[in-house]
Amino acid sequence: LHLPRDTLEPWLDAHLTKNERLTLLNNLQQRVVHRLPTAYVVQEAWLGPYRFYVDQRVIVPRSYFAELLESGFAPWIEDAESVTSALDLCTGSGCLAILMAHAFPNAEVDAIDISPDALAVARRNIADYALEDRVRAVESDLFAAVKGKRYDLILSNPPYVTSEAME
Repeated sequence: LHLPRDTLEPWLDAHLTKNERLTLLNNLQQRVVHRLPTAYVVQEAWLGPYRFYVDQRVIVPRSYFAELLESGFAPWIEDAESVTSALDLCTGSGCLAILMAHAFPNAEVDAIDISPDALAVARRNIADYALEDRVRAVESDLFAAVKGKRYDLILSNPPYVTSEAME
């Protein structure tokens, strides 16, 4: 319904329009009948205050790294401005690369994934945050496309749930 997530009070007595009810019913059917995660149904996921586009080409983002990035990885990184190069390995939707760009204002961030489909989603999210000049989506099998490159910080939150477990 595109309501603000943090202030529901003014909307508690509101009534849904016919179109809103139909949209909600369709979303519920997608969730129940096809067992799609809600994030795929509404094509968005949130990490803290950051909204990301998601679809079935990427895993729904959730990561403890997001919480660590809020504090700039303190106490392990004393000066966030000293980080000038960072890598998000197995980036998927690009969410951690984007959060790294926000946490480390002087960093150029490589967002690497082997999946061209995932990188298409990452590029969309990078563009949504207007970070094309600082975050670079790279198709690569791990470090193959960046051999010899050194980074101040490398994060990786690769898929860790098997297809069997997903079923």
